[in-house]
Amino acid sequence: MNFFGYAEGDYIPCCMCHSPAVDIHHLAKRNKTKNDYIENLVALCRSCHITAESDGCFNMHVRIKHLENVCHQVYALVDLKKRLDANRNNKNK
Repeated sequence: MNFFGYAEGDYIPCCMCHSPAVDIHHLAKRNKTKNDYIENLVALCRSCHITAESDGCFNMHVRIKHLENVCHQVYALVDLKKRLDANRNNKNK
């Protein structure tokens, strides 16, 4: 939730259909190392979660869409850091 800037109680949309997300889906099956990292966790509504669990093609589509969202968030954070650094450098001059 923190990675995408959500707070507890915020409306979190399903990654696929934008209905309210009620489940966290592991894109790759959970294993002994508990692969609970952001690239492997996606918020889904119950219907999309059931479909992702039973349909490998749909799960791959969810994975691609989620990774695109993760990349956009990383780029936004990198851009924010660059702007903050530029502001700090301008103040020090």
